[in-house]
Amino acid sequence: MPRRLRILVADDHPVYRKGIMALLSDERDMQFVGEAANGREAVEKVRILQPDVTLMDLRMPEMGGIDAITAIRSEYPSAKIIVLTTYGGDILAQRALIAGAQAYLLKGMVRSDLIDTIRAVHSGQKRISTDVAMQLANHMGEAPLSEREAQVLTLVARGNSNKRIAGCLGIQEETAKGHVKSILAKLGASDRTHAVTLALARGVIEI
Repeated sequence: MPRRLRILVADDHPVYRKGIMALLSDERDMQFVGEAANGREAVEKVRILQPDVTLMDLRMPEMGGIDAITAIRSEYPSAKIIVLTTYGGDILAQRALIAGAQAYLLKGMVRSDLIDTIRAVHSGQKRISTDVAMQLANHMGEAPLSEREAQVLTLVARGNSNKRIAGCLGIQEETAKGHVKSILAKLGASDRTHAVTLALARGVIEI
């Protein structure tokens, strides 16, 4: 009998990890070998267990999924990683894929798509959830926010005025106002609140 695929699950919700374990237990060609509750632990478990495929959540304590993917792939360039997340934003997906993930799967599609995705990724294929692929296509070619604009928008999301943003970043108030105007234009937002809503949904910023 062929060797079973060894699967590591990294997610900060123990109930979700157990659900994945139960799903894998029905597959004769797969074997659950370990779990991690945060990104730092995921990196350590990959070193110890050498799984064939790692299932990685993005929002976890201590170290997030994208940083964990970057760390794993820098140490093990051929590591196979599937992102499992509730966040379908195109920017977050881009960051995960650039970091080295081979698949980006929304948690709502796990029961229908996970097993096939594991087999596909192990065989060298890449997979992206349809909703995420549509988001990526819809925003293709758009100018991204600069690092400074992302900083400004994060401060906007925390309720800061242009004056307070200027003080936090050591810039002029008019410069802060100009950044906000550019942010609204790039995101196609009608106002500051709309910009924050769009940015959070797309994974441009986190608060």
